[in-house]
Amino acid sequence: MAKKSKKKEKFDRIDANKDGYISEEEFMDASEEGSDSRGIEKEKLNWFLRIITLGDRFSWQDFYDRLKKGLVEFLVVFFGVLLSFGVEQKGDDFEDREWNIENLHNLKAEMDSIKIYTNEKILQTEYIIEVYQELYDNWESDEKYLFIWIYGKDDYDFPLKMYTNRDPFNPPRVVYDAIKLDGTFRFLGTEIGQSVYTTYDGEELKYLKINTDKEEEVFTKKFNDRVDSKWVFDLDKIDFDSPQFWIKNKEYIQNDQYVKYNLFKRIELWQQILEQMKSYMNVVDSSINIVQKEIDIKDSEITIVYWVF
Repeated sequence: MAKKSKKKEKFDRIDANKDGYISEEEFMDASEEGSDSRGIEKEKLNWFLRIITLGDRFSWQDFYDRLKKGLVEFLVVFFGVLLSFGVEQKGDDFEDREWNIENLHNLKAEMDSIKIYTNEKILQTEYIIEVYQELYDNWESDEKYLFIWIYGKDDYDFPLKMYTNRDPFNPPRVVYDAIKLDGTFRFLGTEIGQSVYTTYDGEELKYLKINTDKEEEVFTKKFNDRVDSKWVFDLDKIDFDSPQFWIKNKEYIQNDQYVKYNLFKRIELWQQILEQMKSYMNVVDSSINIVQKEIDIKDSEITIVYWVF
């Protein structure tokens, strides 16, 4: 009954002349009246609302619906782009991490080689000091073969002939230079970076290189100058490869105090170099331990795609 009364009320409202029939004119008037619920005609709007009105009518409900839809679409796009950039940045960070790990392993391998190299140089220098110290201590002896090292039958050498040899300290540094060149050195971190720098470019290595190169050259040059300026005039023939030369001229060489003093000072330099090598070995050992510790930390981490745990 309530439903019928509502229909009756609607019919009576449309039937303006109350004749019990709805004419075409009454129907059109009712349609125009109902159209107000669908919005306001565009011609009746101000300039601003006309700009934002898409159809021929403006409705606040429609406006809010489109605004919400647009806002949702904007947020979806915005957060999608933001997520994309975030993943890309995470990927770059992960790539940097992989570079760092590779650099650490390569540096560790090269520093192991430096340790081996330095240890060999220490043993070599200790041997050189020993044999030349023995020569210096026996400089005044009557030993016929004082200036000949005899190892066996037809196997011998001459200490003063070999005296001019130099072997500058120059450990491997290919990996280190490559890391500096490609710009990935910054990935190592402060502590590791400082430790690695000390190993490859620190003061210990710098002075060690100078002493085994330029400083040693001073003594070898003085010895060569002595031979060129005095021996060649005092001795009949200079032949460092002949055992007879060293036997025949033994007393002459013993009396050359300039050469003896040169040997004395060079032995002092070798002893200084030996201590520097041992100190540098401690630097290398410390760097190896620091790098290995960082490698162990990296190896213990769990990676899922670009995320590290």
